[in-house]
Amino acid sequence: MSKAQSPFRADVTRRDFLGSACCAAVGYTGLLSTLGSLRLMAGAASPDNGPRVPNTSAAIGSDYKALVCLFLNGGNDANNMIVPTGADYAAYASARSNLALPSASLLPISPKTSDGRSWGLHGSLTELQSHFAAGRLALLGNVGTLVYPTTKNQYSRALVPLPPQLFSHSDQQVQWQHSVPDKPTSTGWGGRIADLLYNLNTSNDISMSVSIAGKNTLQVGNVISQYAIGTGGATTLSGSTSSATSTDGIRFRAQKDLFAASQPGLIEAAFGSVSGDAIVSADLLNGVLAAAPALTTTFPTQANGQLTTAAAQLRMAARLIGASPTLGLKRQIFFVQLGGWDTHASQINTTNAAADNHANLLNQISEAVDAFYRAMVELGVPNQVTLFTASDFGRTFRSNGDGSDHGWGSHSFILGGAVKGGDIYGKMPTLTVGGPDDTSLGRWIPTTSVDEYAATLATWFGVSATDLPTVLPNIGRFAKPNLGFL
Repeated sequence: MSKAQSPFRADVTRRDFLGSACCAAVGYTGLLSTLGSLRLMAGAASPDNGPRVPNTSAAIGSDYKALVCLFLNGGNDANNMIVPTGADYAAYASARSNLALPSASLLPISPKTSDGRSWGLHGSLTELQSHFAAGRLALLGNVGTLVYPTTKNQYSRALVPLPPQLFSHSDQQVQWQHSVPDKPTSTGWGGRIADLLYNLNTSNDISMSVSIAGKNTLQVGNVISQYAIGTGGATTLSGSTSSATSTDGIRFRAQKDLFAASQPGLIEAAFGSVSGDAIVSADLLNGVLAAAPALTTTFPTQANGQLTTAAAQLRMAARLIGASPTLGLKRQIFFVQLGGWDTHASQINTTNAAADNHANLLNQISEAVDAFYRAMVELGVPNQVTLFTASDFGRTFRSNGDGSDHGWGSHSFILGGAVKGGDIYGKMPTLTVGGPDDTSLGRWIPTTSVDEYAATLATWFGVSATDLPTVLPNIGRFAKPNLGFL
């Protein structure tokens, strides 16, 4: 077996894989971690709907829906994603110093409702500006993790509990994805949605929760397991295909039989069961993808001709949406991710566009989500798929001299045919260091909670009002379980 054909990772041979599994068996922690990784690749939900013959001619039904989370890993400086224009621009430019964008570079937008201020988008967001004007992209202002609604007075006097480790990447990523900062949980709000709605699918041979960016908290459920795949599909053991050559077919059956064989202990049996499921799931999914009609939508590429990171993940999500009827899925939740947003340094470079980190990241997501939306139009489901962004936190309004530091409240966008776009939802902060929304340095106290954001998405996806507290245990503390953008 060559490294390029190896199981589960392109740089691991079968011998390396088996060796690492044996080494992990020395301790429960290592082995359970290995089992957890295999379970991600097994991709089947706990309920067993029995064997199913794929129907590659099926069309996506009108009752289909998908949520796509685009996570901006590292903390997006949303203060430069949505920028005040007109009379408010001078104060922005003064406070942001070297981080301020030239007013002439901003892309004007005209929200349907006004808070008395005018706004523009970063100049790299040309495609998003067009979607906003067309009414299919909404902006959500100053959203973040909260335990309770919090004012500056309550924050300063410690009158309400605050999310723990507010400015920590890892803590805030997890809290964004499970939504209960005061009551740590092992599941994410996306996983809890899947646990409630998986019965809408006619099959769960392949999980309705697919990550194209590795492990995440959002999709962890009690019943439904997240399924981690790559941008090229599910990874398999070399030659492990049931319908290939006779040699490969024999190898596939032998692998299944090996893992299905009776094992002497609980750990060994679990390892065999999960490994066997991974082989079968990968074979099923890759077979369905290979048989599906190719997308004609062009996704953006880098200078080397390869798809950009965001485009490669979103293209795979689009392919899986196209394959949803073959897989028997009427509900799907996807997780994709782009890193690089921790812009403490070199955030802006006005003399070298290639080194303008934040501008390049925004350009990448603008082009990629535009291609994704066009792919949804091609598939005939633009009104049935909603893409939304999230990030660890916002960043400080005040420059650190070369970039911006960890903040709190941030801005997001939501794109899809069902979105009531062309408007800013929530409440944009008062952009004043030391002002009513600032904790320090321009770290905005969120005026909209992750709970309210997630509840709006969950409701559109099919979660009932009575089930919302199951998905979002703290939602009763906040005033707007539906923000109105869907």
